Amino acid sequence: MAAQPSIKQLKYLVALAECGHFGRAAEACFITQPSLSAAINELENLLGAQLVERNKRQVLITPLGEEVVSRARSILQEVDELTTMAQAATEPLSGPIHIGVIPTIGPYLLPDVMTQIKSGFPKLQPFLREDQTGNLIKLLSAGKLDLALIALPIEENWLEEFDLFEDHFVFACSPDNPLTKKNHLEIADIKDEKLLLLEDGHCLRDQALEVCQKAGWSKSADFQANSLSTLVQMVAAGVGSTLLPEMSLEVEARRPDLLKILPFENPVPVRRIGMVWRRSSARKREYRQLATHLRDRLSPVRQADVA
Repeated sequence: MAAQPSIKQLKYLVALAECGHFGRAAEACFITQPSLSAAINELENLLGAQLVERNKRQVLITPLGEEVVSRARSILQEVDELTTMAQAATEPLSGPIHIGVIPTIGPYLLPDVMTQIKSGFPKLQPFLREDQTGNLIKLLSAGKLDLALIALPIEENWLEEFDLFEDHFVFACSPDNPLTKKNHLEIADIKDEKLLLLEDGHCLRDQALEVCQKAGWSKSADFQANSLSTLVQMVAAGVGSTLLPEMSLEVEARRPDLLKILPFENPVPVRRIGMVWRRSSARKREYRQLATHLRDRLSPVRQADVA
């Protein structure tokens, strides 16, 4: 039987492709640079093909090398899932679990989520990563995350979705805004407002724009923020108004003298909050169990009516 690449060799090649530098890749793999270079050379000799172009300025992965790297990632992910599957068979919902969360959920929901994980599954060891949806999906695809807490729906059919609850949108404005004379708003009431939104890349921006379009709002946002906290500060300063998710109010709306919150009449605009994981994951049954546990124990006001 012909000699085959080792797991270490594949791991080193993937690290080199991601780091683009032998020294940084060696540090990431906790080995010396000569050892990593020797392992890559051995892999190339074994396959009988050049995978890496080397020069003094940079490291380039050859076209064949890119294909090998892609398959190596899949192999390494399968090996990791094989290990976790064996562990789960003896003791489900234990050990490390890597969870991603988007910035418009993390600060407001993670404390509740972590409390429920700790009380319900004390042997789980959560590792958290906050990032925008697109980046979390890339990390899920690469096997660097096990699941993610995001806004639904998503387009990636290789991910399984699980609804947790619906999060209502509310209108936030300064106390002198004429709309504050109303107790509840119709969506159409905001069509002439100067609305402030998050910058591109945040799914909450797209969801807020959908609400704005339903209201007949056709202006462009004069200010784009990177966080809800910045949006709230700008609204409090009288720069404009915005749409906030209800889950953020306990943290972001602490100054009623500077910020007025107005709910919408039915049908209230909402976003769906849920968890996603790879359909191919060996631990998907555990993830469903975890997601069900969270859905059933989050605040009743937030729970989704899931059949």
